[in-house]
Amino acid sequence: MAGGWAHDGAVNEQIEISTAEAVARARQNAARRAAQGDSAEFCAECDEPIPEARRQALPGVKLCIECQGGHDKSRRVAGGINRRASKDALLK
Repeated sequence: MAGGWAHDGAVNEQIEISTAEAVARARQNAARRAAQGDSAEFCAECDEPIPEARRQALPGVKLCIECQGGHDKSRRVAGGINRRASKDALLK
């Protein structure tokens, strides 16, 4: 049951679209990593050795865990987009 101007099933459609977009982003990231070639033996930023398990798990890895963690914190997380404003959000 949809409310307002939304048609029946609108919420489920939005969930399916958001899920499909997240899966597409994950697949693009995996393809990009695979296309990057061989993993580096030493970190590109701090020259610390990159563990063999990390190099095998992430083909094309160039950074150690600590340096990658710093990059991940600085990136803006994609997702969680509210395409249709909820009534509660409009009241604020």
